Amino acid sequence: MRPCAADLGAFEGNYSQRDVVMAVRQKLRAYHDLRIAVRNASAFNIGGGNFDIDFSIRGPDLKALAGYAEQLRKKAEQIPGIVDGDITLKLDKLERRVVIDRERAADLGVRTEDIAQTLRLGVGGDEEVSRFRDDSANENYDVQLRLVDADRNGVEAISQLYVARSDTGAARSSDVLPTSMAAQAGGTARSNLVRLDSLVRIESSLAASRIDRLDRQRVAALRAGVGPGAALADRLEALKQAAAELQMPATYSTRIMGRGRELERTFGEFIWAFTLSIVFMYMILASQFESLVHPFTILLSLPLSVPFALFSLWATNNTLNLYSALGILVLFGVVKKNSILQVDHMNKLRESGMERQSAILQANRDRLRPILMTTLALVFGMLPLWVGTGPGAEERRAIAVVVIGGQTLSLLLTLIVTPVVYSLLDDLSLGRKRRA
Repeated sequence: MRPCAADLGAFEGNYSQRDVVMAVRQKLRAYHDLRIAVRNASAFNIGGGNFDIDFSIRGPDLKALAGYAEQLRKKAEQIPGIVDGDITLKLDKLERRVVIDRERAADLGVRTEDIAQTLRLGVGGDEEVSRFRDDSANENYDVQLRLVDADRNGVEAISQLYVARSDTGAARSSDVLPTSMAAQAGGTARSNLVRLDSLVRIESSLAASRIDRLDRQRVAALRAGVGPGAALADRLEALKQAAAELQMPATYSTRIMGRGRELERTFGEFIWAFTLSIVFMYMILASQFESLVHPFTILLSLPLSVPFALFSLWATNNTLNLYSALGILVLFGVVKKNSILQVDHMNKLRESGMERQSAILQANRDRLRPILMTTLALVFGMLPLWVGTGPGAEERRAIAVVVIGGQTLSLLLTLIVTPVVYSLLDDLSLGRKRRA
């Protein structure tokens, strides 16, 4: 059944999601006043949030934190591979601060607590000061207290509020009066009230809309993505160097969060997994071959396959990440099979009475076909994982690239190195026996 032209045309002009992200980012760069972030939703949640880079700066002062974070963001723009950088702490929210003249307030007999409560009731309001019972509807309602918009919508209106003196008791909800209502009060009531603008000074300043904390310290984070062809670990090291160049005081510290921290923790655990896998493989092979030398000959193929695996990642424009590390772990499990077939057959031929040189040549000749068959079967079995598409295809492709490239490229080298090492170690063991 031949595919029609319409079916073939459906694949023309297709491009990956990475190409879409790069095209969108390129178009949005024309808007210099905007800070954009184009992210690819991960197919697998490995922790650390939705940001590739989450670099935090901790310290006591908000203004200094915001300044250091902004300097680091500008430095990050000059680092290749870091894209869509932005900071979490921005001092861009206008706020009003009330500065109390404490000496004058004390002279007039007004307590700081009364001033604070007057502002809270008049501007912020009190959600429940009493309850109102509506007998006609058989319902209870909360009575809320707050000044109308005209008396709290500006600095002048707020500064004209009245606050009660301390000799008349603490400020009550009935003491929060704007100028228009205080003018209608009697002489006795007006003598017990003091205008707010004679006690305080209202200043305008910029503040943060939100303040994040980490380990009980204020924190400002630089969040960014990693561009194509760049590795997360290298970008984090570059950011550490850029943060060191800021020469922050000792009270300020940096910390890697998000996926970067998960990456460091995961690779630390992978090192333990690699070490334990080699130890367990050596123990099992030593028990099967009843020798401490032959397992070393077999496991020598493992370090030989790592450079070829890394070369495969570089040649296919992939990076060393969690998935490629999984691929290296899988590669360790399959690459040693060639050496096992060679060493096992060489030992059997020598046990049958054949000389070592002849046994090595005969064993490699006999085992060449099964080695090629198993290698090709593994490679072709991984091809669908390499060429597959759909959600999570880029992550799965890294595993296939490592296994296919590492196994294929190390095939010829292991076929040559294993017999040579087998012969050299056998010579060493014979020389040791002669000296004994």
